[in-house]
Amino acid sequence: MNCDDVRVALSARLDGEDPQAPAAALEAHTGSCPACRSWLARAERVTRLTRLQAVDVPDLTAPVLAAVAADRAAAGDGGAATVRARRQVLRVAVAVAAVAQFAIALPILLAGLGVEADPHSSREMASFDAALAVGFALAAWRPERARAFLPVALVLAVCLAGTSAVDVARSSTALVHELGHLAAVVQAGLLWALVRVSGEPPRRLPTAFAPGRG
Repeated sequence: MNCDDVRVALSARLDGEDPQAPAAALEAHTGSCPACRSWLARAERVTRLTRLQAVDVPDLTAPVLAAVAADRAAAGDGGAATVRARRQVLRVAVAVAAVAQFAIALPILLAGLGVEADPHSSREMASFDAALAVGFALAAWRPERARAFLPVALVLAVCLAGTSAVDVARSSTALVHELGHLAAVVQAGLLWALVRVSGEPPRRLPTAFAPGRG
């Protein structure tokens, strides 16, 4: 084997490949050839330095955390927009119910609207309905204050539903005459939903995922 063949075989062995030459022959050649022995020493040093050289890995912690925070912020903004849209729909629904109730109560309150059976009681009930309508309208206008009016609406709905069920069961009144009380139940449900949506706290990002924080 000449020096070129030996150096090719030694290079392959340093790379972990098959040198395709007997190890004894390679050792004998490098032992007797100072040039190949010096070449082998330099090659081994270069190979060792190459394998031990530190790799400069960029620190991607800050960009990754910033991206996660941005995704969470976008999700929070989308959730807040959904809550605002739901609250707006409920405000409109409560306002419409208030206007409808006031429109029904006002004619009876002012003129009796041809009520012949106990007009005084009819006007008293109309006054009560008008007051409730004003309360629902105020709740639609200022949802953050609707919580104070909610117990009144819930108690009214429960009492009307309970007494109507008892009267219908005792045949004291017809079911068709009590269907109008369903409006109070619907209004109470709308007001409860409005209070719940208006009371949802804003979503905040966890401190660990805030940009620029560890």
